[in-house]
Amino acid sequence: MNFELSEEYQDLVDTVRDFADQVVAPVSAKHDEEHSFPYEVIAQMGEMGLFGLPFPEQYGGMDGDYFALCLALEQIARVDQSVAITLEAGVSLGAMPIFRFGTQEQKQHWLPQLTSGEALAGFGLTESEAGSDASGTKTNAKLVDGEWIINGTKEFITNSGTDITRLVTVTAVTDTTTRENGSVKKEISTILVPTDTPGFTAEKAYNKVGWNASDTHPLTLKDVRVPETNLLGTRGRGYANFLQILDEGRIAIAALATGAAQGCVDESIRYAKERQAFGTNIGAYQSIQFKIARMQARAHTARLAYYDAASRMLAGKPFKTQASIAKLVAGEAAMDNARDATQVFGGYGFMNEFTVSRHYRDSKILEVGEGTTEVQLMLIARELGL
Repeated sequence: MNFELSEEYQDLVDTVRDFADQVVAPVSAKHDEEHSFPYEVIAQMGEMGLFGLPFPEQYGGMDGDYFALCLALEQIARVDQSVAITLEAGVSLGAMPIFRFGTQEQKQHWLPQLTSGEALAGFGLTESEAGSDASGTKTNAKLVDGEWIINGTKEFITNSGTDITRLVTVTAVTDTTTRENGSVKKEISTILVPTDTPGFTAEKAYNKVGWNASDTHPLTLKDVRVPETNLLGTRGRGYANFLQILDEGRIAIAALATGAAQGCVDESIRYAKERQAFGTNIGAYQSIQFKIARMQARAHTARLAYYDAASRMLAGKPFKTQASIAKLVAGEAAMDNARDATQVFGGYGFMNEFTVSRHYRDSKILEVGEGTTEVQLMLIARELGL
């Protein structure tokens, strides 16, 4: 087992790290305060090819792999989780379902726009009563004269309302059957809905605790009509396919969370060397040293966890449990490190312009989004036969 990065991977890490420090970080506080989407940063990321990292060149991609995407996410999340989640969702939730399950025509039409970063796509799964529990899905789609007519609402959809959002893939009930016991089984499919389709509305953006520069909206679909050919993948396999996408996405989220955890370490080290108290820098005190040492141990463990899950995925081995472990460990590491970093910074850690304060607000969603901590524990326990 060799955990050292190859020269190609290391070059990517160095490049993205420099970009994060020199381009992303200087405007992070501004966009966070204004709750504004960082279009100029996203455009530069598109030019760098970051949105195309795991996709083949024939679709405008960089012919890389999912681990390359994870490495990029870690570096960006050190300084700005909002920008990192925009990339993660744009790739793993926006473009990846089309790449995994789309027809050749769908791929050729949508992927070049998405891999270039010129356009974004979202995935409309969550509803007020449906997320982890697919049976709660109420959005429905009926096939009438060669068109899907879609009605319903979605909640918490990332990248769904920007000026460059062009597509949302929607899960919808396309049929129902009644079992012998009287319960209803829902057939859930996924359908591609261009955002300029009449009846599709991205409602007012949420006022969130964190990820303030990330775009998140509730969606309303009222008699939305799209061609039958906009069905993504096999009819009735929509939710099952998305579970596969979520398994992969948890590795990416773990990488993002690892970056957040490491960012808290880096900021705390810098501050501990500068801040003077009682005649010396606070980093000379063992209580601060031990706190930061524990933070580094969490970040290191989280990194090993997502490296392991990613290596299994790329080798074609089962990785579902390892992805859940990585997501669990990294999400908790980010939240714990954000809390400790805020303590190291003292009063300054409570000021929004400081990176650690944004990590403190941003990191909580890492224990909720794309599968809660409780869901990860459930999946791990299930794999243990419990």
